[in-house]
Amino acid sequence: MSPALALHLGLALLASPTIPRIITVEDLAARLKDPKLVVFQIGDDHSKPVYDAGHIPGSQFLNPFTVLAAPRGGEGALYLELPSADSIQAALEARGVSDDSYVVLVPAAEYFSPTSRAVLTLEYAGMAGRVAVLDGGLEAWQKAGNPVSTDIPTPARGHFTPRLDPNVVVTADYVAKNLDNPKVAILDARDTAFYNGRDTHQGRNGHIKGAHSVPFTTMMTADGRFKDLATLGEIFKEAGALPGTKVVTYCHIGQQATLVWFVARVLGYDASLYDGSFQDWARHPDLPVEGGRP
Repeated sequence: MSPALALHLGLALLASPTIPRIITVEDLAARLKDPKLVVFQIGDDHSKPVYDAGHIPGSQFLNPFTVLAAPRGGEGALYLELPSADSIQAALEARGVSDDSYVVLVPAAEYFSPTSRAVLTLEYAGMAGRVAVLDGGLEAWQKAGNPVSTDIPTPARGHFTPRLDPNVVVTADYVAKNLDNPKVAILDARDTAFYNGRDTHQGRNGHIKGAHSVPFTTMMTADGRFKDLATLGEIFKEAGALPGTKVVTYCHIGQQATLVWFVARVLGYDASLYDGSFQDWARHPDLPVEGGRP
């Protein structure tokens, strides 16, 4: 990299806005006309009609399962793996994201873990400090009496430089080497039926040896907001994630666990996702599983 380019990139980073990981409706409303702001409503084909019926003015629809995920490699390949840097760059630039942009992700119709999966991918791409989730999502926006629109924005092309952060995710090898490390808390974000071995999706019942159960559903209130930080902090401490502990989350395929990962980062933990999750762990008979039932 030339000195001139390095200086340019450094200045761009210094000029980049920071934003809290959880943003309120009021804060978003005050920022809505900021030209550096990009707003995405998160969903898939099933929830697209919610966007079409009325969304936050200027917001774009984003399907993280197609736009922010690597194509599945075929029979036996893992689901929902991170995309390449080139793929991320193309997807974000086409949607108006630049090096000085910041992004607010809007869950709707209870798409909380798809939203946190999008956060993880954007932070992996180097956007930590510039990505937020709207607390309460589209429903909170509407309940507050804010306007919605059916207009589909056409953003100007952005100029985005991926700076991949490998620490966002860990591998099975890392997890296996830290099963007995008291400074690493492995948290299972699946429903307790899977953690306790009463059900399975991947052929082996139970959970990774030594993992604690923190179902992703325990992160949110009934009205789709994040629980208060004190309550969330207690949930993590009860699961063995004491202050200073490294947190590693996993689930079935690396979606639900991103919600627990996201909250861990909000709480200040050094947190990573085991992206392969139980779909990867269960396929290796030498990797220990406990709590299984016949």
